[in-house]
Amino acid sequence: MAEPSRIRTGDVELAYLEAGPPDGPLALLLHGFPDHAPTWQGLLDELGAAGYHAVAPWLRGYAPSGLAPDGNYQVGALAADALGLVEALGGDRQAVLIGHDWGAMAAYAAAGHAPDRFRRLVTMAVPHLAGLMGAFLGSPAQLQRSFYIFLFQTPLAETVVPMHDFAFIDYLWRTWSPGLVPDPAFMRALKETLAAPGCTEAAITYYRYMLGGREGRADYDAIQAAASGPIRVPTLYLHGTDDGCMGVELIDEPGLRSFFPAGFELDVVPAAGHFVHLDQPEHTHRRVLGFLGPA
Repeated sequence: MAEPSRIRTGDVELAYLEAGPPDGPLALLLHGFPDHAPTWQGLLDELGAAGYHAVAPWLRGYAPSGLAPDGNYQVGALAADALGLVEALGGDRQAVLIGHDWGAMAAYAAAGHAPDRFRRLVTMAVPHLAGLMGAFLGSPAQLQRSFYIFLFQTPLAETVVPMHDFAFIDYLWRTWSPGLVPDPAFMRALKETLAAPGCTEAAITYYRYMLGGREGRADYDAIQAAASGPIRVPTLYLHGTDDGCMGVELIDEPGLRSFFPAGFELDVVPAAGHFVHLDQPEHTHRRVLGFLGPA
């Protein structure tokens, strides 16, 4: 893996991987939990070969990116980082945004808040946030899948997650994408990211903001609110049929479509779990590149 580049946006320094010509249209790829920027290496390479300047940052709090100086890890902060990267890297109205899991939530907020900055949006594994909480709370099966979110509200989380060489993280990968056997070197690098000073706590704190356990910042709140409104950017959404984190039964296509007035495509991917881009990389790459079109 190439040495990451670094850039400061707002109050945090972000490290990122990149591929493709620097003067190509920007394709920004945002990872989720428990994950890191190398999750996008395959799609980065495909986008770069297609002429995009493909950039995948480690999100704030995930080493080698910096910790948030004020400890803020709300969705609005992640979206502000994404918008800052678009500005800093010279993205214009031809920029495209791709997000998985937390990256998807950040992408909804960024595209909802500043639709004029993006030509296309691709999200994976977490549907539009409006109405998601109702579906989440109304499904006992989903509540069971989401046990970790409630664990993360407690002080036990910082002890449990890194125990036995991050066995908890291995468990989540096994249950969220049951057919996937991730590369051992990839998982070692992920654990090294989480083991860096402050990073496990940062990743957990994302979830404390999620359920209102931490007070947000007004400027981030304003960006974050856009994640629950209409997304005026043409959008492709992918979800695996075997997702062990977010059950496929949560996908309400008519309801989702109503939040995307600029156009919406849904791809429920067979034999794919939560990490759909790794479970079915050829399908995902073909679908994403076909949706984005030429650089």
